[in-house]
Amino acid sequence: MKGEYIYQTLPHFFQNLMVSLYNKLMYKKRYGGEYKEYLDRFIKNRTLSLTQLKEIQNERFVDLVNFSKVNSPFYRSLYNNIETSSSVNEISKLPILDKELLRKEIDNVRTISSRQAIHSKTGGTTGKSLEVYFTTENMQERFAMLDDFRGRYGYELGKKTAWFSGKSLLTKRDVRKHRFWKTDLVHKVRYYSTFHIKEDNLKYYLEDIIQFQPEYLVGFPSNILEIAKYGTRYGYKYPERVTKAIFPTAETITSEMREIIEPFFHSKMFNQYASSEGAPFIFECSEGNLHLELQSGVFEVLDDDDQPTTSGKLIVTSFTTYGTPLIRYDIGDSITLENENKTCSCGNKNPMVREILGRIDDYIFSPENGKINLGNVSNTLKDTKGIIRFQVIQNELNTLELFVETDKVVYNKKIEDKFLQNWRDRVGNKMEISIHYVDNIPVEKSGKFRIVKNNIKHLLSE
Repeated sequence: MKGEYIYQTLPHFFQNLMVSLYNKLMYKKRYGGEYKEYLDRFIKNRTLSLTQLKEIQNERFVDLVNFSKVNSPFYRSLYNNIETSSSVNEISKLPILDKELLRKEIDNVRTISSRQAIHSKTGGTTGKSLEVYFTTENMQERFAMLDDFRGRYGYELGKKTAWFSGKSLLTKRDVRKHRFWKTDLVHKVRYYSTFHIKEDNLKYYLEDIIQFQPEYLVGFPSNILEIAKYGTRYGYKYPERVTKAIFPTAETITSEMREIIEPFFHSKMFNQYASSEGAPFIFECSEGNLHLELQSGVFEVLDDDDQPTTSGKLIVTSFTTYGTPLIRYDIGDSITLENENKTCSCGNKNPMVREILGRIDDYIFSPENGKINLGNVSNTLKDTKGIIRFQVIQNELNTLELFVETDKVVYNKKIEDKFLQNWRDRVGNKMEISIHYVDNIPVEKSGKFRIVKNNIKHLLSE
């Protein structure tokens, strides 16, 4: 494409100008129109009672269902013989929509044309991507909701931010010069490539971040973790009272991430949950508790028989997806709800979530012990040193392959034995475990790093 060719040939400074100009155009869409009105509303609604929040949720649910039945050929057909609900309490009357059906029927699900839409593609970490359409108003509302959350910690557009996402902005010249970032000069956002984070390059990332001194870090926590690990390992001192908050995106947060990232950057992480498809939001408050945002959608937690439970698969209905309506959408993630009688001292009356368990597919299956979830996989690093990062791939029911990057100065046979024992404690003694020591474990096309790759899901469902 002509624009990309021109970008590739420009000097670094002018590439930064192009990034700045592109963002200015994008931000006009995101922060124009109804954005300010949405933001003011969410700020005002911070003190609403649970009853008031449920009233808003119910009203928005009914409006979305009625709109979709009229404007989406897919939902018009799907709900043809169903008396659509006049209350969110009757949501179970509606069928559940899974990803394969959404992907297959996407053209019939959409309610607007490509020309009218803001396009969003899922990362496709399972090998299949999906493109959804957002209306401009829905996208403005989503950013207002997100900015209301981040604004509680002082964030606003224009404050220095280090951003780690799947943007592909670098040239071969940049890589040769060990320059792994581009900067929006107008809005003070520096975009760090997530495709080049490996041991040989981490020094350049970290030293530039220290020099840049961002007030906020945003993006894939697995990438931020690698930088924090490197800095800790080699004795770097990150300046105190510089970074005010860290906002992880797109990946499940593990206890290891918090234990390493927060002390190194002298800043707390505040978790959030959403998705590229437009899932409703879950936000972490100042007290460290996760809250469902009822103004953004409906959250159902169901067991394998599609009955309500407190810990299970997450089914979402999103109020900001009028371009590609998501109603009772099985997003492929799972969560655990907090006791409904528990309240939070932060003042947010939205229901609480005990834990975001992440992708249902992000587990290892042991014939001896069953499913080993992402958190337990991550904890196989307990009491080890010198493991920079690892990835586990399961291609066969009785076999695991571990790909491991190590610090060869620190890592030794004793640590390997401990690492393997941690795995045995979780999967039992019958599985075959093989370790492959590598210099670099590649990230996905989206720029994310996946700790777990489960390729046997089809065997477990038979």
